Amino acid sequence: MRTSSVCEHCDPETIKTKKEREIVMKKDCLFCEIARGSIPSATIYEDSWFRVFLDVNPASRGHALIVPREHFDNIYELDAETAGRLFSLATCIARAMRDALGCQGLNLVQNNGAIAGQTVEHFHLHLIPRYEGDGVDLTWPQHEIDKEEMEEIRKAIKAKI
Repeated sequence: MRTSSVCEHCDPETIKTKKEREIVMKKDCLFCEIARGSIPSATIYEDSWFRVFLDVNPASRGHALIVPREHFDNIYELDAETAGRLFSLATCIARAMRDALGCQGLNLVQNNGAIAGQTVEHFHLHLIPRYEGDGVDLTWPQHEIDKEEMEEIRKAIKAKI
């Protein structure tokens, strides 16, 4: 049993900063190529951590992707420092989209694994501006769950944190 309330992946004492580690990019990864600028993109923001660009097959007007420059296949590989910076940037981009595009809402979508709809094996976060009548549907059937099963699931996940 862990004595810390922080999972080992999020423990500030074990996290290396970008300055302390080598940035890893894959040569055969579409998003690594875009992140390094080898493939053109409609970039709306970039810094040493991320590139944000418009999706070439948008779900709605202004649909963009935040892509870390460092290669992570999925959220399970993403470190806490990158994740924190990513969501800080997402709030900034979301406000800019609201102000520039006049969208009435916004979805953040992040898929992990083919079964969840991940089509590029490089972590990325979709920012999908929403408009009345845009035809985008991100709903799913809601199921009932009994208290015993919910408690079993809660305990199993909590034990791994």
